[in-house]
Amino acid sequence: MCVSMPTAPIDFSSLPWQSPAPGVRYKAVSRGGQRLRLVEFAAGFVEPDWCRKAHVGWVLEGALEIAFPDGSATYRAGQGVFLLAGDAERHKARVIGERALLILVEPE
Repeated sequence: MCVSMPTAPIDFSSLPWQSPAPGVRYKAVSRGGQRLRLVEFAAGFVEPDWCRKAHVGWVLEGALEIAFPDGSATYRAGQGVFLLAGDAERHKARVIGERALLILVEPE
């Protein structure tokens, strides 16, 4: 469930955490067909299945290794993430270190 609000600054501290799977939780706001998520991945998190959704965002803290069908890339604090939807850019994330905190913008 995403919280929908009128146009205003987003106070993530007032939103509840949602946990769709072990080792990952997020807070989300939806507006105009887009969803903004603050996502936290815990130490040891490894995505069990290939994700085929689009993600655009920024790594705020920590680091993630993202595996693709033809290799992998490491995304660290201060770096952007730009993943397209579909089978060609399917991906699996794995936390490097204690945790990774990201802000992601995604289609709803």
